Amino acid sequence: MNIDIESKLLIVDDLPENLLALEALIRAPGRTVYRALSAEDALALLLEHEFALAIVDVQMPGMNGFELAELMRGTERTRHIPIIFVSAAGRELNYAFQGYESGAVDFLHKPLDPHAVVSKVNVFVDLYQHRKALRHEMESLAAAHRKQEELVQQLQHTQRELERAVRMRDDFMSMVSHELRTPLNTLYLEAQLRQLHLSKGNLAIFAADRLPAMIERDQRQIRNMVRLIDDMLDVTRMRRDALSIQTQPVDLTVLAQAVVENLRHQADAAGAVITLEAPTELRGVWDEFRIEQVLTNLLTNALRYGGGKPVAMTVRQVDGMAQVSVRDQGIGIAPEDQARIFEQFERTDDSRKHAAGLGLGLYITRKIVDLHGGRIGVESTPGQGSRFVVDLPLQPVASGT
Repeated sequence: MNIDIESKLLIVDDLPENLLALEALIRAPGRTVYRALSAEDALALLLEHEFALAIVDVQMPGMNGFELAELMRGTERTRHIPIIFVSAAGRELNYAFQGYESGAVDFLHKPLDPHAVVSKVNVFVDLYQHRKALRHEMESLAAAHRKQEELVQQLQHTQRELERAVRMRDDFMSMVSHELRTPLNTLYLEAQLRQLHLSKGNLAIFAADRLPAMIERDQRQIRNMVRLIDDMLDVTRMRRDALSIQTQPVDLTVLAQAVVENLRHQADAAGAVITLEAPTELRGVWDEFRIEQVLTNLLTNALRYGGGKPVAMTVRQVDGMAQVSVRDQGIGIAPEDQARIFEQFERTDDSRKHAAGLGLGLYITRKIVDLHGGRIGVESTPGQGSRFVVDLPLQPVASGT
C-alpha cells in the first residue's frame, strides 16, 4: 500500500552555523528538519515529535551528546530513534566506541563529507519509512481481521436468527393448523348432525326457540376463526413494517363502553361480569380501530384467564395521558414470565392449561401501543390475578403518524 509518510529529522549542535549547514545537506521533500542548540532543547522536541533520525554533536556545553543519547535510550518513547554522532575530535577508536556504547548507530567526523552525510541519512529515512509502512500494513491487516471476525459473528447471528425464524414459522403453521381445526371441526360436526336430523325428518331441533342458540354457537366458532386470521394478518404486516395507523379524534370513554357491550355475551358465557369506570368523556387522537383492538384483546384475555370472576376496566387521564387498566382476579402471571408474554407466540404454562390461542394477542397489543407512542405494562401475582395498564399520549407522536 502506498502511503505518504513524513520523516522528521532532529539535528543537535550548539553552533547555529553548523545547524544551518547540516540542514541544507539533509533537507528533502517529505522531510521536516528540527534544530536544537542544546541537549535540553532536543529533549523538549523529543517529547513533542516522533523522529526518524537524530544527528547529535558530541561536544556541547552542559549536557553532551553521549549523555543525551543515554537519556534517549532510557525512555520508551525515544529509545528506538537511530542516533548519528558528529564529532570534531580525532578518530580515536575509544571515542567512537563510547559513542556506540551510548546508543549510536553511526559516527561522523568533522569536516563532514556531504555525500556520506546524505547517503547515511537517506538510508535511515528509508528504513524509517519502510518500518512505518510495515506497521501501517500490520494495523490494516489487524483491522481487516477484526472486521472479518465481526462479519463472521454477524453471519452466525443472522444464521441463528434465520434458524429461529424457520422454527417460529413451523411452530406458527402448526399452531394455526391446530387452532383453526378446533372451530372448523365443531362447525363440521354441527353441520353433519343437522344434516342427519334433516334426513330423518326430525325438524324439532330447528324450532324457533332453538335457532338462536344454534346461531350463537356457529357465530362463536366463526368469530374464533376470524380472530385467528386477523391475528395472522397483523403479524405478517408487522414483519413487513406495514402495520400503519390512521389517527382521528376519538372519545375513549365511548369506545370503551362499546367494547364492553360487545363482550357482554362472552362475559356471560365465562360466568363473569365486566365493570367499567370512566369519565364522561376522554378525547384524544388515535386509530379508533386499533385502540378498539387493544381494549378487546385485554378484556378477552381477562375473561379467558379470569376464572369467571369479575373483570374491571378503568379509563382515566393521568399526567396528561390517557390510561386504560384492565384488572382480573384469575390465575396471574409469574414475575419471570411478565416480560416475555408481550413477545409473539409466547404463552405461560398456566395459560396453556386454561385456554387455547396463538400467543399473539399481547404481542399485537404492544405493537399497536408502541405505534401510538404509548406504553403497556403488567402488574401480577400468581393466583391473585393481573392488571394490565396502557398509557397513550392524547396527541399523535411523530413515529406514529
